[in-house]
Amino acid sequence: MELSPVLYHRLIRPAWFLNRYIYNTLKDDFSFKNMKVIDFGCGVGSSASLFPPSSYLGLDCDNKRVEYARKINPEYNFGLLMGNKLPVPDASVDYILIISVLHHIASKDIRNYLNEFRRVLSGKGKILVIEPCLYKGTHLSNFYMSWFDKGKYIRTEDEYIELFAQLNYEAQIMRRFGQLFLYRKLFFVAVPV
Repeated sequence: MELSPVLYHRLIRPAWFLNRYIYNTLKDDFSFKNMKVIDFGCGVGSSASLFPPSSYLGLDCDNKRVEYARKINPEYNFGLLMGNKLPVPDASVDYILIISVLHHIASKDIRNYLNEFRRVLSGKGKILVIEPCLYKGTHLSNFYMSWFDKGKYIRTEDEYIELFAQLNYEAQIMRRFGQLFLYRKLFFVAVPV
């Protein structure tokens, strides 16, 4: 069952969750002041409030979620993602934020996006990724994530890193952490080389 944008916002990405698991994870290592950010797979725009409106663009392929994001964050820019072309000029983005999106996308399609990310990233641009991750020895978590999550492509740490390496990105693991009780997450940064 697919949750409506309203229920998703209230149940899956409430403000306390955003602060604890996303903002606190990012703020220690990155400054977003005067930086252009694309929130790739922004959903209902939960992460928008972490950035100044003038520097943020949220993109998602679900029109209902984009419309809801616009409704609850009217001062921010949101757009519908169509295909793998991002609606921004070359070398114009400092950060691409990807939060719990890649595990919904097949590897062959991610490769197309990685090529497009390379086009839009500035010379010092980075991709910040937080994804559910399968780990050895966490059988209950792995089972739960695979059963409960709608994403069909939850990967291991090595699979995520290799996927980026195949397209000439260097990835650095920033943090491994638990989210709520049964989710295991991986936070890594990727830069084109």
